[in-house]
Amino acid sequence: MTSRFAALRSRDYRLLLGGQAISLTGSQMQQVAVIWQLYLLTRSPLALGILGFFRILPIAVLALGGGVFADAFDRRRVMLVTQSVLALVSVTLAWLSYSGRTTPNAIYGLAMLAGAATAFDNPSRQALVPRLVEAEQLPNALSLYVTVFQIGTVAGPALGGAVLAFSGPTVIYLLDAGSFLVVIGALLAMQHRQTGRGVSQINADALIEGLRFLRGMPLIWSTMLLDFIATFFAGSLLLLPIFADQLFHVGPRGLGLLYAAQPLGAVLMGTVLSIRRPIRRQGPALLWAVATYGVAVALFGLSPWFWASFVLLAISGAADTVSSIIRNIIRQTLTPDELRGRISSVVMIFFMGGPQLGEVEAGAVAKVFGARFSVASGGALCLLATAAVAGLIPALRRYQSRE
Repeated sequence: MTSRFAALRSRDYRLLLGGQAISLTGSQMQQVAVIWQLYLLTRSPLALGILGFFRILPIAVLALGGGVFADAFDRRRVMLVTQSVLALVSVTLAWLSYSGRTTPNAIYGLAMLAGAATAFDNPSRQALVPRLVEAEQLPNALSLYVTVFQIGTVAGPALGGAVLAFSGPTVIYLLDAGSFLVVIGALLAMQHRQTGRGVSQINADALIEGLRFLRGMPLIWSTMLLDFIATFFAGSLLLLPIFADQLFHVGPRGLGLLYAAQPLGAVLMGTVLSIRRPIRRQGPALLWAVATYGVAVALFGLSPWFWASFVLLAISGAADTVSSIIRNIIRQTLTPDELRGRISSVVMIFFMGGPQLGEVEAGAVAKVFGARFSVASGGALCLLATAAVAGLIPALRRYQSRE
């Protein structure tokens, strides 16, 4: 094993990484099916946007509590519960689809349940990774994790589009449920055990402790703010069914390709970052990456050609990977282990809140001005917001990682 893949020396990390790759592929397939079903049921961009609201609402309400749980209990056991709930959501979607009882309200309700589980799952998963590798392996572990995440989001939409075209959504939901069972098996096979600090640590003081730490770390909260602004304005995946159906006329197969474009670019970039030395001038690299993301999304909104749009989405995915890896490295290396769950929960609110609330904004703008204007204007606003953050937070603009 070369030092470039040093994190893979950890058996428990390999189990987590492999399980997540399969589960993320299934989840991305599920997202294609859910959005397509909701679009066919409503034919409304606003209805698609509202889905983002129902996804983020339980996360906004419960995420901070989920972070406290992640720091108080065995993070592996927390994930066993949350993954079981997410599998149950997929089984329910499969039953509704098979029986012909799927409705927009049912989709919204299950999205809220999945969001509640995610509010506890994500902080535990993010905080578990540093426990499974040596400290010097952490940058490599995070780069590989993001890369494998993107591989799942490449394979998932492409497979989802194909299965949707040939078999319908029911099969997709069943496959997704099976993928969660793989993660559960990986968690059970891990040797890592953590007693945690116990139920006595679930209190307001524990939450305030995490928020107080975050307030004193501008390098962490400024990257969170930048991510929120960028994804709020430039999130484009919500409107892809409209591009596939009304603008490019490529149907569910083309929709799967469009969904796979961003992750494909992300995988290529993630592979490059995984085998090279960590980026040293991380602050400037982060700002340039987010700016590139905004430009690519704006041009995608204006492009009249399917394959040009595919390439632009791939470029935005590559830029987003640079941003994601740098933000994760900064956060994980600057946060003490006993606070990682709580800080991860705050990060999750920004990380998921930006794109989910951005879906509501994008759907509303698309309803009034059209899908192209919604996406193009969002990319332009992302670029302007990045320039503003660069000017207002010089510490981020000058930040360099320590060897």
